[in-house]
Amino acid sequence: MLVSLAVAAAALQSGLRLRRARLRGAPARRDDRRRHLRLAKTAVAMVGVGFAGGPISAVWLRGFDPFATLHGWLALGAALLFASTAWLGHRLEHGALQWRELHARLAVASLLAAAAALGTGFVLLP
Repeated sequence: MLVSLAVAAAALQSGLRLRRARLRGAPARRDDRRRHLRLAKTAVAMVGVGFAGGPISAVWLRGFDPFATLHGWLALGAALLFASTAWLGHRLEHGALQWRELHARLAVASLLAAAAALGTGFVLLP
């Protein structure tokens, strides 16, 4: 999950670069948009796989209820935020530009929630 969060942070950084260019009125470089899409799609896929693996490992390997911990609930919130961000990103990719600001805010919230889940997950390590 650390790698997936690093990829998500890189996607956020490239998205912020696109946003800065747009707010300045400068055209974004084509490579920046392609890089953002590639990183974001990879991050969402990795987060999805990691989120699915969490409850499975909690039940099968550790023998406890995956949502009996703060980590489980924060991870669920982060996964939902990432999914919402991805859905809006998909809409943006297909021309629904009115969702730009919400997409950006959800992206930041996704990473913050993931960081909180990461922090609370350390106490669960064997």
